[in-house]
Amino acid sequence: MATAVSSLSTAEARRETVLDSALVVFAQAGYLGTPITAVAAHAQISPAYVFKLFPTKELLFVATLQRCYNLIQTALLRGAEASTDQTPEGLLRSMGGIYANLISDRNLLMLQVHAQSAAAVPEIRSALRQGLEQITTLVKARSGASDEAVQQFIAYGQLCHLVVTAGLEQDTPAWALLLTAGLRHH
Repeated sequence: MATAVSSLSTAEARRETVLDSALVVFAQAGYLGTPITAVAAHAQISPAYVFKLFPTKELLFVATLQRCYNLIQTALLRGAEASTDQTPEGLLRSMGGIYANLISDRNLLMLQVHAQSAAAVPEIRSALRQGLEQITTLVKARSGASDEAVQQFIAYGQLCHLVVTAGLEQDTPAWALLLTAGLRHH
């Protein structure tokens, strides 16, 4: 029986490993708090090799953020395809549910939060804007919802970020209940 051959070259495979590690490490300490050496150590690859793949920390963070938004896009499409209600409202509800499940992976959630906090870096701001454009355009096109409904969908997603990062889903004071009422998050 023939052995399966990886379709990725060693450099491509290592690039994927570095991006996987960068997602975890940047999510923990953010852009500013993460040296390339920390990503390299997590990936078990030399810092020099990481720099060969990504010549600057900005390029590595941007590539990681792009991966994050690609994962979100894939999940949203999967949610829309699985929806039994193909109305705009049903599609948004299904996409919202899949997104709530997706951000239960705190790495994806925190990477987005850290990208917002590092948006003063032009490359990161540009990648953040591109990611938001990608998601907004996808949600609008796939759901067929009104502009107002798409705006509310994105706004609720940001509120979900706040709820999860602040741990409000476990709080019972009236103010926390007010913010979490009707939101689906894990």
